[in-house]
Amino acid sequence: MISQKFPEHVVDVYDPKTDAVKKLSLPKDVTGKFVLVFWYPADFTFVCPTELADLHRRKEEFEKVGLTIIAASTDTVYTHKAWIEAEELLHGFDYLMVADHNGTLARSLGVYEETSGVAKRAAIIFDPDGVIRVDYRVESNIGRSAGELLRLAKALRFVRENPGSACPASWDDGAPILHTGMKLVGKVGQALKT
Repeated sequence: MISQKFPEHVVDVYDPKTDAVKKLSLPKDVTGKFVLVFWYPADFTFVCPTELADLHRRKEEFEKVGLTIIAASTDTVYTHKAWIEAEELLHGFDYLMVADHNGTLARSLGVYEETSGVAKRAAIIFDPDGVIRVDYRVESNIGRSAGELLRLAKALRFVRENPGSACPASWDDGAPILHTGMKLVGKVGQALKT
């Protein structure tokens, strides 16, 4: 999936801000933006609300780096609405929520679990050109960190804006970067000291 175009799909979404259902054409309707499609297994489950609450707590930081977040599962728009209203952790949650009830989008991204009928715990980030740059998956019982997704978004933006550069492990704003090329071969440790 990395370096491939995000597959074109028109999906139903629940918008908690307006309490409305609408259509969203991905990636067309968000062209020109970095977008995180945050897949989780199901509404009314255990780890999922902790992850969505974590994303929402850091909303201003995601906006500052220019990352649009869209939550996605194989639930219906009606289940999304009921869950947002029922789950205390999600009060105030206002990201769009894809309702991929038939699993069409999840299948095209390879995140659909045929045996359970739900999506895997996956975070897919595509760039302003609609090209997938991050495909981050974990076991269904392990929650992801909004902080790590924020770090990845910062690194994606940095390398896009600075061709020929690379971000080393655990890179974050202000940390040393690498300028790729033959002069760096065998000298990464030295480069990171400067």
